[in-house]
Amino acid sequence: MEQNLKKQLYDFCKNFADNRISRIRLNIADFKESLDSETKSSAGDKHETGRAMLQLELEKSGVQLAEAEKMAKVLDMVNIKTKTNFVGLGNLVKTNKANYFLGISAGEYKADGISVYCISSETPMGKLLFGKEKGAIVTFNTNEITINEIL
Repeated sequence: MEQNLKKQLYDFCKNFADNRISRIRLNIADFKESLDSETKSSAGDKHETGRAMLQLELEKSGVQLAEAEKMAKVLDMVNIKTKTNFVGLGNLVKTNKANYFLGISAGEYKADGISVYCISSETPMGKLLFGKEKGAIVTFNTNEITINEIL
């Protein structure tokens, strides 16, 4: 049951990363197309401002793509079959407050009455949980959180 849930969580994160990369690549293609059509239009200050804005958006999208690809690489390192006593990548962590899957920040996964937050080890909660063992207590925003189970 738990292994199946971890697979579902991994797939949820993988779909999130893949969709984000696809969306950003589409945006980049659109910006490039718009930039090409701006080149063919009339000259002048308005034209140059439009080109500059498109170029900035293209650069911003390039940075977003690099971040999304980095996120996908982190996910590639996740091994959901690893059994460990300490919280690490690929672990499902059940606490007295919420459930967490350490992989990438992909939001909340909900299915069959179960709610799990997919988080990166770089998030504040991820940093608190990472390396801890069952029974450990961490404090987050003045809330004491007890690790009940590491899967």
